[in-house]
Amino acid sequence: METRDILIIGGGPIGLACGLEAKKAGLSYLIVEKGCVVNSLFNYPLNMTFFSTADRLEIGNYPFPSIHPKPNRSEALEYYRKVAETGNLNLNLFEEVLAVTSEADGLYTVSTSKANYKAKHIIVATGFYDIPNLLHIKGEELPKVRHYYYDPHYYYKQKVLVIGANNSAADVALETYRKGAEVTIVVREPELGNIKYWTKPDLENRIAEGAVKAYFSSRLLEIRENEVDLETPDGVVTIANDFVMAMTGYQPNFTFLKKLGIELSHDALKHPTHNPETMETNMPRVYLAGVVCGGMDTRVWFIENSREHAVKILQHITGKL
Repeated sequence: METRDILIIGGGPIGLACGLEAKKAGLSYLIVEKGCVVNSLFNYPLNMTFFSTADRLEIGNYPFPSIHPKPNRSEALEYYRKVAETGNLNLNLFEEVLAVTSEADGLYTVSTSKANYKAKHIIVATGFYDIPNLLHIKGEELPKVRHYYYDPHYYYKQKVLVIGANNSAADVALETYRKGAEVTIVVREPELGNIKYWTKPDLENRIAEGAVKAYFSSRLLEIRENEVDLETPDGVVTIANDFVMAMTGYQPNFTFLKKLGIELSHDALKHPTHNPETMETNMPRVYLAGVVCGGMDTRVWFIENSREHAVKILQHITGKL
């Protein structure tokens, strides 16, 4: 097998940024992505708008033109696809990495669903959007329970229960309400959480006028085919229900990280061990890039503040060559 300088696991924005930096440095590399290019962004809600401005989402010095103050999902997909195409990146799509093995010669063998590769360095840029945080309650396995949301049209004239206090929950509640759903939102805390400044007042006003029913300091106890039980400050409440939208967040693939030999912190945050100056993990020449670095603390890293990981990593790699 040909030995590459770098194998990058993950074809999201930060994985692409790493590929661009590797190419600029004149190193041989390959990006392997288990889905489509920027797969997580593809699976974002249809009408999602980024909190960041377009210039904060740029990678590789490619300008991101947008007709909106904050770009939307469609514009982001167009931009990152064009970057991959214009940058002529070495990118294998729909190819899942199954294992990474450290060899006696100091190289790594990467086994995927389609091939085996050898590499001197590994960059893990796998994000955190593939594994939802589960509720661990009775009835969660029912098909009406959704951890991902795409298009509000589907929920017209349905009784929708939204779980969560932050951006995703707010977007789902407002969009499905405006497409004719009967919406109830359940929040563990006594108030709404960290929500985009143009969205939060909208949701607060809909709650105040009774258009969206809200239960604060409450949690979902049990899900049944046509109803759910809520634990509220006033006791257990049973309401009719057609769909449960569990916007409870997501987590990195910790099983995969541990298989690589990357150590995790022993607290609830499960921070993957890495040097923040070089992004190298406890495994030699294995690096982390992007939101995967935060472990369960998924609100720390975004595209705009983790795109520099690519620069740090390549500076460290080229400094050793």
